Amino acid sequence: MAAPNRRAMILLLVLSGTIISICMGLRQSLGLFMRPMTLDIGVSAASFGFAIALQNIVWGISQPFVGALADRYGARPVLVWTALCYAAGLLLMVVSRGTLGLDVAGFLLGIGTAGTAFGVLMGVVTRATPPERRSQTVGLVAAAGSLGTLVLAPFGQGLIDAFGWQVAMIAFAAIAGSMVAFALPIRGLEIALDAQPAAAGARALPQSIGEALRDALAHRGYVFMTLAFFACGFQLVFITTHLPAYLQLCGVAPGVSATALGLIGLFNTIGTYCFGLLGARYSQKHLLALIYLLRTLFIVIFLLVPVSATSTLVFAAAMGMLWLGVSPLVTGILARVFGLTHFGTLYGVVFFSHQVGSFFGAWMGGLVFGWTGSYDFAWGALIAIGALAFALQWMMDDRPPPVRRGLGALAPAGA
Repeated sequence: MAAPNRRAMILLLVLSGTIISICMGLRQSLGLFMRPMTLDIGVSAASFGFAIALQNIVWGISQPFVGALADRYGARPVLVWTALCYAAGLLLMVVSRGTLGLDVAGFLLGIGTAGTAFGVLMGVVTRATPPERRSQTVGLVAAAGSLGTLVLAPFGQGLIDAFGWQVAMIAFAAIAGSMVAFALPIRGLEIALDAQPAAAGARALPQSIGEALRDALAHRGYVFMTLAFFACGFQLVFITTHLPAYLQLCGVAPGVSATALGLIGLFNTIGTYCFGLLGARYSQKHLLALIYLLRTLFIVIFLLVPVSATSTLVFAAAMGMLWLGVSPLVTGILARVFGLTHFGTLYGVVFFSHQVGSFFGAWMGGLVFGWTGSYDFAWGALIAIGALAFALQWMMDDRPPPVRRGLGALAPAGA
């Protein structure tokens, strides 16, 4: 790679990692606000959980459309407008005094997250990277994107303790707005690195969005991976939304929750990059399956031992190692099996399943606690769904569709 292109690539990776880091760090820290907001404005845990669940389902529903817009018009305008939606949603939570305001805020946060999380930027990075370095490069960006939780969770908890949840939420809104500035250079970098969607389409078999979707939905492996991704969202969003409240019920100090979320971010950085490296050498579908299995086993162990600050932090570190390791693996499978022309759209459909799981993980936790006063049934659901996801992902057929196979698409990595 020539020196100017190398500089452009480094800048793209830094900006992408920063935007994803802000987006995911803010999103994964919202659980810290459940307790103070429910006490202050009088909404129930179920109502707060539904607003977070709504964010996730709107994120999932809008992701294919946001991805299609980025495939057509480029990443920068999508990033700018969705970052503004994100900031607006956080500000609305400050002034809301009931469930309607929280739900509208959740809707705006969902739109904002669809544009500023993985789907759009991973498409840019994937198109800018040679196939042989794609898995580790995407893993590097996703790993950098994990640092946001490490910083923003303790920062948010500190602001809540010192100044109250309203000041903390306003600060989060300002941080979300800063993503606009980081998004502005993206278009020039796409051009410099020949990573525009039109350039990828010119190098591929001509295919409409409808044809790409029909091919994908007729592909058994794509369907299996999409269904398994439900468990990913279900488990992770339940933990980020309800772990702080669960720990308080168990008598663990509130500060441990923020530390646990920060540890998830720290170890996620390590784990995601490692899975990116492993995905370049071994079967990506089997690595995905192992992530689902290990997450489920760690949940079982966490529930079997006495809950304490130590066991919580060990659990957070273990889960963090597996948190976003799915990103380079899913991205690598999609790019290899279906190509890059409609990557944003196909990723969006897979991610919709993830967000349906996120919706039910956040909402179900609040409902179960409201009905029973306990999270026991909810933890059991996490274990059952995780085991099913492992089985589906392990059995995935990751061969390209017949048309692309005939054109010499790459063989499965490590198959």
